[in-house]
Amino acid sequence: MEHEAVKGPATRSAVRSKRGGTTRTFWRRIREPLAQSRFVKNAIASLFAQFVRLVRLTNRLVDGSARFSGGAYAHLEPGIIALWHGQHLLTPAYYPAGRPLVAMVSRSADAELNALMIEKFGIEAVRGSGGRESSKHLDKGGAKALIALKKSLGAGKNVAMIADIPHGTPRDAGLGVVLLARLSGRPILPAAIATSRRKVLEKSWDKTTINLPFGRSSIVVGTPVFVPANADDAEMERKRQELTASLNAATAEAYRLVDGLK
Repeated sequence: MEHEAVKGPATRSAVRSKRGGTTRTFWRRIREPLAQSRFVKNAIASLFAQFVRLVRLTNRLVDGSARFSGGAYAHLEPGIIALWHGQHLLTPAYYPAGRPLVAMVSRSADAELNALMIEKFGIEAVRGSGGRESSKHLDKGGAKALIALKKSLGAGKNVAMIADIPHGTPRDAGLGVVLLARLSGRPILPAAIATSRRKVLEKSWDKTTINLPFGRSSIVVGTPVFVPANADDAEMERKRQELTASLNAATAEAYRLVDGLK
């Protein structure tokens, strides 16, 4: 009896270990099919959309925020809304309902949820990467995306692009947005949205910000950037730097407003 009493706990531990191993094996088997499931992706995107709506509804806009009502920016539309990577997640909820918007979303698998989420707000997604593009170096997917965005602008729709290069230097604009402005003749509108309650993912390359409910919010549209149709490489670089400065200034002002700084 004593021998069996000593053996019992070890046996139970082995059973638990076996169950744990079975659970892990089962999860590994279903993880990939779940990741590929359109139904699962749509369900997750819907949850993201509802959370973003909650943040919008529970964060009042502070004084000094940009107001899109009343046609304040009508003379600049259709325009190219430029945003920093990791600071753009609230855009679908703050963009005025009923105004057409086409957004460029990365072709990466991770960005597919973002594409599905913005579609819940009636925003059209164009898959591509505009950060690295230049007039001399366009990959096939990037070129197609820029052509689609140019057509959208020609049809009177606003477009939105992430200005900085994924996994590159954060908050330093690439040439893709500048190139689209040159090709389309439409202005770039540097935009920033901030909330007083937020969680910054410090270890992410772009300091991705998760905006939280029940606080204050702000929208800032920086100084528009116009790119002439005949801009050469030197002028394109100057406009890229101008966009970087304007977007950084808008971002700093958005945080200043919600944080109550003077």
